Amino acid sequence: MITRRSFLQSGAAAAAFAASARAARAETPGVTDTEIKIGQTMPYSGPASAYGVIGRTEAAYFKMINEQGGVNGRKINLLSLDDGYSPPKTVEQVRRLVEDEKVAFLFNTLGTAPNLAIRQYLNDNRIPQLFVSTGASVFSDPAHFPWTIGYNPNYQTEARIYGKHILATKPDGKIAVLNQNDGFGKEYLSGLKDALGDKSGMIVKEASYETSEPTVDSQVVTLQGSGADILIIAATPKFAAQAIRKSYDLGWNGVRYLSNVSPSIATVLKPAGLEKSKGLICAYYGKDPTDAKWKDDPGMKEWAAFCDKYLSHAEFLDANAAYAYSAAGTMLQTIKQCGADLSRDNVMKQAANIKDLELPLLLPGMRINTSPTNFSPIRQMQLASFDGQSWQLFGELLMG
Repeated sequence: MITRRSFLQSGAAAAAFAASARAARAETPGVTDTEIKIGQTMPYSGPASAYGVIGRTEAAYFKMINEQGGVNGRKINLLSLDDGYSPPKTVEQVRRLVEDEKVAFLFNTLGTAPNLAIRQYLNDNRIPQLFVSTGASVFSDPAHFPWTIGYNPNYQTEARIYGKHILATKPDGKIAVLNQNDGFGKEYLSGLKDALGDKSGMIVKEASYETSEPTVDSQVVTLQGSGADILIIAATPKFAAQAIRKSYDLGWNGVRYLSNVSPSIATVLKPAGLEKSKGLICAYYGKDPTDAKWKDDPGMKEWAAFCDKYLSHAEFLDANAAYAYSAAGTMLQTIKQCGADLSRDNVMKQAANIKDLELPLLLPGMRINTSPTNFSPIRQMQLASFDGQSWQLFGELLMG
């Protein structure tokens, strides 16, 4: 039986909850009764500008959500600023977002070095740095940086998958590695050497590059001269395209592995040359829009409809745009889980408590999972080979 006393108690509880929600809104910058303002930096210019489509896609995604009524009555206002993939500019733009624009938190800021430049500032000020667009393991360290959570598969995990595949298929091979001279490239080397173990001597040559360099042609020439018959390309899109093209032009017939940060046919393989890209091996975790096998897949149909309305066919084919659709879906789930409490504490708590989230463009069987001790949402990948037109998956889901 529901008594008058229970009505009073439940009414008091509801009033207390409402008061708590109002207090959370008052205390959290960027949160009102009708809006939640979130911030982001993206390289819309500079050496990594191919990734700019990520920010544009995420803005379009939240526009769609807002047209559907928003989340719990609030519209999502994404402020996405250009940092040119330059850490000092990232710091400047993030301070602007936090101190001037008063965003509630940061979402999917891109790049290892740019995110490292702002991580301490955001953690010191207890501002969530959510689902950063990099696979560096340093962004999955809840014990030391509890306000920063990763998103992409760990670079070391990916490199370990390649190392294991090399040991299984070409155990007597000689490996050359092209890597970016930052945390991204260094973690790749670390993961590869870890997988090779006492066979790390298979790596006969390493060559790094700076993002300020105009080309990596000379590094590729040096690597080919080592006599290696396996090339690992741990590079961002501009430099990955150059390495693919140059290695082909040199007549280098080795097996080539490409980092998952550069699988886009539109922005990497087409500029390199589709014919020159044949045979590349990449570790995948999302469905490839160019692969006909997904044409009747419900998730791919959803993506196509979204692009038809908010973007274009060019974005539909771009793996970076498809990635952004999944990242934005993960952010949406986090906001939904927050309910009325959009305090920074609760936003961070919910980001670290995602359970078996299915997204339209993840490979079948893959789920997004986080916990207070696990800040790596995606931990499985599957190998794929490029056939000149699309990526063809092979083997099973793997963990490094």
